[in-house]
Amino acid sequence: MGRASAFAERLGLPVRDLALLEQALIHSSWLHEHRDSARGHNERLEFLGDSVVNLAISEALYARHPDDDEGMLSARRAAIVSSTGLARLATRLDLGAHLLVGEGEAARGARRRPSLLGQAFEAVAGALYVDLGWSRTRDWVVALAAPEIEAEASIVSLTSPKSRLQEWTQRTTGERPQYRVLEALGPDHDKLFRIEVRVADEVLGRGEGASRRVAETQAAAEALDALALREHAAEAARAAEAAEASP
Repeated sequence: MGRASAFAERLGLPVRDLALLEQALIHSSWLHEHRDSARGHNERLEFLGDSVVNLAISEALYARHPDDDEGMLSARRAAIVSSTGLARLATRLDLGAHLLVGEGEAARGARRRPSLLGQAFEAVAGALYVDLGWSRTRDWVVALAAPEIEAEASIVSLTSPKSRLQEWTQRTTGERPQYRVLEALGPDHDKLFRIEVRVADEVLGRGEGASRRVAETQAAAEALDALALREHAAEAARAAEAAEASP
């Protein structure tokens, strides 16, 4: 229970059922290699935690943004509870360092994979809900996601990275982003995809995930970051030229 105890301290909550919390930290790949070492993996807790997290975030967004319509609230929630969004919350807890994953998964960087981190975060939320009840679990989720809940983001910034990248390419080049699978590793039930995205025959981003959609979303997000850096650099160069040209 040492791993669960250490993680419970990091959570800052009065966890009572350490065995349940430990189960939330066990990926199915680890249990496959250590069949008699635990009572189960975290997928059932993930199922429960998915609903817990969605309700907690929905309730908080409804209260925090009274002027938003259903579409805007849905976009805000989707940005927070997506694989990438939940992985961000998991990273704040250093959740990846506490996960038990199989050797093969660990070698493929599972502890940094957004989809796996998001699923583990949901499993932890499920375990806390069973152990501590709704109020404490809700307050914990909301406090952890406070920066995203409080953000006054525009609907454009909440749109999926793939949609934003396609809008940019259609506006600037008239072309569509091209996604290419670099690798598809692992068995059919537990694939890891690595994908790159090209714009005008230039690789702008790469991503990985348990599905093509997740990997493509990561690649698109990396491409948007690269384009934003270029835009900032171009603006800085223009400003420098203007300063040199001024008397």
